[in-house]
Amino acid sequence: MKRALTVATMICALVSALVAQTPPSFAGKWTLVPDAAAPAGGGRGMGGLGQTATITQDANTLTIVRTTQMGEFTSTYKLDGSESKNTLNMQGNAIEQVSTAKWDASKLKINTKMDFQGTPVETSLVLSLDPTGNLVVESTRPDFQGGGAPVTTKLTYKKS
Repeated sequence: MKRALTVATMICALVSALVAQTPPSFAGKWTLVPDAAAPAGGGRGMGGLGQTATITQDANTLTIVRTTQMGEFTSTYKLDGSESKNTLNMQGNAIEQVSTAKWDASKLKINTKMDFQGTPVETSLVLSLDPTGNLVVESTRPDFQGGGAPVTTKLTYKKS
């Protein structure tokens, strides 16, 4: 009896550890949650995933299709921490991006480097789910207007 109880306890601990290590799925179509503090017209500046985004995810990759005011952009990231290369086509310019995506507990951190008209630029995205299942996107980018400290934006998306 004591041995069976010990084995059962070990199995429960192993299952709990495996479940705790399973990263969340961000797959789905997401729509920006309106913010009461946003200026009229919904202007928030840059950051996040645009107004809507569709995310597909498997064990190895995460693909984000963003719909923004400048059009639709698709980025695919390897989830093993190795480099992913994407091209951002913006107003006739092709900008090569090199990103790494790594899990930090239940958050996915994506760091991206690019050269923007001769200036090296680094950005980061952190994706997580809040307790209600909404997607929280924290993005950090250089302050392009003031040249000061990086600007961080935190936006919430609801699954639609």
